[in-house]
Amino acid sequence: MDSSRISLRPFKLSDADDFLKWASDDRVTRYLRWNTLISKEEALTYIEKVAIPHPWRWTICLDDHSIGYVSVKPESGDDKCRAHLSYAMGADYWGQGIVTMALKMAISLVFNEFHDLVRLEALVEVENSASQRVLEKVGFQKEGMLRKYGYCKGQIRDMFIYSFLSTEKIP
Repeated sequence: MDSSRISLRPFKLSDADDFLKWASDDRVTRYLRWNTLISKEEALTYIEKVAIPHPWRWTICLDDHSIGYVSVKPESGDDKCRAHLSYAMGADYWGQGIVTMALKMAISLVFNEFHDLVRLEALVEVENSASQRVLEKVGFQKEGMLRKYGYCKGQIRDMFIYSFLSTEKIP
């Protein structure tokens, strides 16, 4: 994939149709805390009420069309040294290295934007081996398993925790 075709930017309401294409796919939302969307109205509401006000939830674009997202949620107060990273990508684009490129871009951007940030954390369900491989390609270190840690889609699940520090180099 030509990296010049990949970009990150804040969501816009005009992304609703592209967003709905991948956010309506159960394969994409399987490991996400939010449910699969089924209408353009839901997509618009999500973008307006969740994505746009979020501290850093940007869309991954291919030729300026939304095909996924990267989210970084900084902690506050004494914990502002760390932030939680999450992401998703439309199934049509899996296995092409796009999310890996997007995460590398995002890491650089957020460490420059959030000056107190020292640590990015990502939680991944034990069954989600594809996401684990992506994080490892980007340079995240697996720190361990958190037993019965994350609630998703009606179940409490085991999660791996990964981290990337501001002092580390992106491969």
